[in-house]
Amino acid sequence: MPAIDFDFQRYVARRKGLRAAQVREGAAYAYPGDVRLLRTLDKLRPVQLALDETVRLWGHVARAELLGPALRASPERFAQVHKVIRRCAEILHIPMPAVYVTPQPGGVLTLGTDEESYVVVAQGLVDSLSENELLDVLGRECGRIQNGHVPFFTALHYLTHAKSTLVRWAVRPATLSLQAWARRADVTADRAGLLCARDLDVSQSALSKIADARDPRGLERRRRALARFAASAYYKTVVGSLGDASDEGESQEDCDNAVSRILDDKEG
Repeated sequence: MPAIDFDFQRYVARRKGLRAAQVREGAAYAYPGDVRLLRTLDKLRPVQLALDETVRLWGHVARAELLGPALRASPERFAQVHKVIRRCAEILHIPMPAVYVTPQPGGVLTLGTDEESYVVVAQGLVDSLSENELLDVLGRECGRIQNGHVPFFTALHYLTHAKSTLVRWAVRPATLSLQAWARRADVTADRAGLLCARDLDVSQSALSKIADARDPRGLERRRRALARFAASAYYKTVVGSLGDASDEGESQEDCDNAVSRILDDKEG
């Protein structure tokens, strides 16, 4: 496993310098509601504290705990997972991320920092997916990496699962802010998965297998939002599915406006 520089002060200075130097625009397919919130998140003091404390936790114990029982996918071990993540990275034009397969129950999770992200997928989930569904699932995680989601999802994960280690007064406001953003970030990630799988039925099936069963309304909103993106001119152009002139799909702006109404439960 490669060595990583976890000097905290150096990391924070580098992260803040990067944030100041560049405005997050997201990939071309990103949902604008995600991009807008992401620009402002780490300007919020509670979220800043959560991010900084998460880096401390990640460097000291959390990374080792996450990867401890897992094995890295390679051409020799979990070859299908390795092949699929390489294909997703090629499609989205990002460096291939490290993927680990864990025997522990669960779904798929991508955690880390701006510099180093790890995709961890449960063996049980891998066994339940077709190869095309795996393209969608791992494509989603590549989309999260591509759009700068990982540090924020990592903070939200540990705000939820390790509250006692974080600044107590900041936990609730940071959690609420990150949860509001995460619902929109999921839309961006779902689009990345579809761009990798290139089949709406496959993506809808995969989404049903990884979504939180405790939130059926959230799943339904994500399904409708994804179907809307699949009918857009952008998606049709990228995957080469444009038909005749009457089936060119709606503009990206109209698609995003419709998705906003879906997320707000205001779709007509």
